[in-house]
Amino acid sequence: MNILWGIMGILTVFAIAFLISSDKKAIRPRTILGGLAIQMTFAFLVLESEVGQNALQVLTFGVTNVIEYADEGINFLFGPVLPEDGNVFAFQVLTVVIFFSSLISVLYYIGIMQWIVKIVGGALSKLLGTSKPESLSAAANIFVGQTEAPLVVKPFLEKMTRSELFAIMTGGLASVAGSVLIGYSLLGVPLEYLLAASFMAAPSGLVMAKMIMPETDPAAASDEREEMTMGDDKESFNVIDAAARGASTGLQLALNIGAMLLAFIALIALINGLLGGVQTGVNESVNTLMSWFGSDFRMEFEALTLENIFGALFAPLAFMIGVPWAEAFDAGSFIGQKLILNEFVAYANFAPEIDALDPKTVLVVTFALCGFANVSSLGILLGGLGKLAPSRRSDIAQLGLKAVAAGMLASLLNAAIAGMFF
Repeated sequence: MNILWGIMGILTVFAIAFLISSDKKAIRPRTILGGLAIQMTFAFLVLESEVGQNALQVLTFGVTNVIEYADEGINFLFGPVLPEDGNVFAFQVLTVVIFFSSLISVLYYIGIMQWIVKIVGGALSKLLGTSKPESLSAAANIFVGQTEAPLVVKPFLEKMTRSELFAIMTGGLASVAGSVLIGYSLLGVPLEYLLAASFMAAPSGLVMAKMIMPETDPAAASDEREEMTMGDDKESFNVIDAAARGASTGLQLALNIGAMLLAFIALIALINGLLGGVQTGVNESVNTLMSWFGSDFRMEFEALTLENIFGALFAPLAFMIGVPWAEAFDAGSFIGQKLILNEFVAYANFAPEIDALDPKTVLVVTFALCGFANVSSLGILLGGLGKLAPSRRSDIAQLGLKAVAAGMLASLLNAAIAGMFF
């Protein structure tokens, strides 16, 4: 049943991507089928096979242990004010983001990140027939964010084809930064699912990018192009400086996340209050009108909230990718929050409900939310990528909304595939 359900979800995502494709005839089956094969193989290994599950558990255990080392710095800085029970988001989630940002910066400085990215990116290029720049950027997005990943291919950004540039944008929106991913896990979202979704985002992003904006320049993916070289961290003087720079970057990221959550959650409460007032007014007006006609009828609409509106809009899509219909409304609400607001808000509201949801719903929703594709990311994309390639700002602006759609579809594709192997 789950296999057929997953196939239905895959076909639904592909149908949407095909409908908004810029050149349907230019879509290359090798790229689509190759990417799909990689995703399904990886999902089977980590979700179905004993060997893959054990490997994922080892990785999850390792990452969890690394997270615990952040407690040393947190306790030193905030020990006296930390509660014995419970979790203070600003102290125990955002602070870990700073630590992981510093750690990733150190790994990049000593060359480990470049080595991994080059291997993964090279494999994607060979298997999918995509160009080396877009493949390397997709691989980098597994570990770093949408503004940092393009740095590995910065010399090529100005001369990229529109399809390659679109793939760079989609890859960033289909994935999440490693440091932020840890933040989601500390909210209570299953870390093993987050790690699997992060790795699957690389081929998924390329698949959706090449369906929606296919390559029409044959030279783009040929081996005749200039040889790619992975740059080193030339800004840092030594490993200590790299750690310090990473911590500074992490601080900016943590402050941004905190400010964003404070503003968005408060705005949602405000909007819900306004909607509730409108609903009360409508109920009273209808009931008053009915009483004029001597009727005892009393109308009571279901609570009108932003979450319920999202739920109604996205419930069919949630069901198509594998969520049981009984929980499709709730899942659709989280997907809507992720797309219209951002994934951190969605995960923050999703995490407290995990214990009450069906395990398959938890799996599918975790994968579906794991990506930066949302409306607010357009500004980040234009500011970050536009700064690296000023001459392409107009292209980036024109492709922005389609890239958000492609990134969202990539996450939904991962969710549908993961649901097949539940």
